[in-house]
Amino acid sequence: MNTDATPAPRTLSREKFTGERALFGSRNLEIVDSIFEDGESPLKESADIALRGSAFKWKYPLWYCRNITTDHCHWFEMARAGVWYSENICVENALIEAPKNFRRCNGLALRHVHLPNAAETLWHCRDVELEDVQAKGDYFAMNAEDLRISRLSLLGNYSFDGVRNMEIADSRLLSKDAFWNSDGVTARNCYISGEYLGWNARNLTLIDCTIESLQGLCYIDNLVLRNCKLLNTTLAFEYSSVDADICGGVDSVLNPTSGIIRADSIGELILQKDKIDPTKTQIIIR
Repeated sequence: MNTDATPAPRTLSREKFTGERALFGSRNLEIVDSIFEDGESPLKESADIALRGSAFKWKYPLWYCRNITTDHCHWFEMARAGVWYSENICVENALIEAPKNFRRCNGLALRHVHLPNAAETLWHCRDVELEDVQAKGDYFAMNAEDLRISRLSLLGNYSFDGVRNMEIADSRLLSKDAFWNSDGVTARNCYISGEYLGWNARNLTLIDCTIESLQGLCYIDNLVLRNCKLLNTTLAFEYSSVDADICGGVDSVLNPTSGIIRADSIGELILQKDKIDPTKTQIIIR
């Protein structure tokens, strides 16, 4: 007889949980159509939990957890700091009103999720997948690593500060100071608007993107643009090493340190010999 088979999960349905640590340290549960009311840390240190159609209304619901799935579950505003220090978490079809969610998690997937108050969300997370996510809030995904993102709509400044190894596609970012201090970011078919885009980044690649930025794409080591549009973008590329293929023109370029810039036109080209060596950058006007 096989004694190693995983037992079927115990189902809790239409329950209301109150009080601190209501289901602390639980294992192998299916929780359906239930409410976590007042009381901190109801599922702290739990594992192998599936939640469906349920709601969190108070703080710290999923800390130090592993192997958690949620479908059509919702975090109310006071369920803040909801998922911290956890691993192997999948959240689908969720409305998350609570801020400061998902901190220092490893192995995190968000699919079809709306985060209307995403301030300080996704900090220091690793191995992250976002698909069809809408978020509003500053400092989104700071210092996260190994991200794969598609169809993200983000409204909030200072996003992706310090991220490492990120691929983002088919997304819209209205975000001042996006990608600061990042390393290894590739964006494809994205619309990105915001001042001071990408400062102090390394290995930033933008492909088939539309960009609108005051004094954007500066102080970057190894900036690559392929078939990108630069709309209303001024004083670009200051102190950046650049390999840029721009579709159309750019309003103004200021003191790139090296590389090649190809464009249909450059409204104003500023190369100050006391700041940079102009011979290290090749300018090609098609």
